[in-house]
Amino acid sequence: MDFSNFLMMHQELGLLAIFLILIVFDIFAGETPVMKWFRPLAVFLLAVHTVAGFFVVEDGTAFGGMYVTNDLTVLMKNILNIGTLVVFLQAGEWLRKEDKGIREGEFYVITAATLFGMYLMISAGNFMLLYIGIETASLPAACLAAYKKHQEKSAEAGAKYILMTAFSSGIMMFGLSYLYGATGTMYFEDMQSLITMTPMTVLGFVFFFAGLAFKISLVPFHMWAPDVYEGSPTPTTAYLSVVSKAAAVFVLMLTLHHVFGGMEKVWYYLMWVITVVTIVVGNLFAIRQNDIKRFFAYSSISQAGYIMLGVLHGSEMGLSATVYFILVYLFSNLAAFGVITSVENRTGRTEIAAYNGLYKTNPKLALVMMLAVFSLAGIPPLGGFFSKFFIFASAAEQGDYILVFIATVNTVISLYYYLRIVKAMFINEPAADMGEVMRTDVYNKASLVLCVAGMLLVGVVSGVYDYIDAIGF
Repeated sequence: MDFSNFLMMHQELGLLAIFLILIVFDIFAGETPVMKWFRPLAVFLLAVHTVAGFFVVEDGTAFGGMYVTNDLTVLMKNILNIGTLVVFLQAGEWLRKEDKGIREGEFYVITAATLFGMYLMISAGNFMLLYIGIETASLPAACLAAYKKHQEKSAEAGAKYILMTAFSSGIMMFGLSYLYGATGTMYFEDMQSLITMTPMTVLGFVFFFAGLAFKISLVPFHMWAPDVYEGSPTPTTAYLSVVSKAAAVFVLMLTLHHVFGGMEKVWYYLMWVITVVTIVVGNLFAIRQNDIKRFFAYSSISQAGYIMLGVLHGSEMGLSATVYFILVYLFSNLAAFGVITSVENRTGRTEIAAYNGLYKTNPKLALVMMLAVFSLAGIPPLGGFFSKFFIFASAAEQGDYILVFIATVNTVISLYYYLRIVKAMFINEPAADMGEVMRTDVYNKASLVLCVAGMLLVGVVSGVYDYIDAIGF
């Protein structure tokens, strides 16, 4: 056996080692006092793994081209690592508050399993490995959604997620069978030169795209998101809204322009319509929400539409802007969910009314939430402004001014519902149960500091975008 194939998978091996260490620690620590070290160990190991990912870069293929690694795939995995690390920092306080038979260690182990599947998705050079990665990421994610096993909404979220995952996976596999039947191969590199504009390949692509659109929560494949986001534990909601979505977008970028580039006449118009509808529906339905997790579900849907602006044309600028947008979105959305986690842990409430007068009682949390929603809305000098600027510029560069105009108008609309939260925090009177300063643990504080620094620095330090752009596609 040629072990060099495995050595090529250094990031997967590192994550697998973390997974094994955590699961062995969890099994043997049990309910003993030693278990208090589990969370610091999980955070430390993932932090080391994340930092190491920026220094260990090797291009090549393994297993006959089924697995591919290069600067771009390593960068994508590092972005997922950062998001997962922030979720690890935010989850611990909630896990220790649960007292109904929920084990803390299992959350981190299951999350690491989903991340491993996303690694395989990104590095896949073959549709079968891609499908295995999607299933490896999706099935444990359903467990995370149903983690509050004694709460009806969490059980409902897990059931809806697993059913929709099975449905979308079936659709995707059906499309892959058409593509295999038309080309006789499942390898990306071989299929690219064999795909022609035949009804079978067009239908195969449509079904494949529908399966990925579920993961990204593009309209009309978005209906699962509000219910699952609302019912899932808040750290799981944060994970699904950022890390899971980012992995699916990365896969769509890679396959769309490395496999289906010759079918641009088909997918361009299909995705143009879906992009517009996604932005509009996400914005309009966000206005109506009173639960903050459902609110951010529709916000996430609209952000997915903005992301598609960069994917749509496949230019170097567009794809670089997409990766940059996802990085900024990661910091912005996770900052908001860090505040949501703190408020929910303190009050047990998730409706927007729970944030009334938050600035008067907890000014630091209110400031972080304000920066997060301003960044999501695209207000300078936060990173969200620059990410939207680059992604709009990439579409304008290709002459798609109508799409840019629609997206810009909807950005203005989004200011209205994002400012609802700011109004609640800074203008409305405090809620009855928010009369004292809220305390959060040091890990969650660290996650909020990291996210705020990311929102501010990624937008100001031009080297970040230059680094992404230099990698190329």
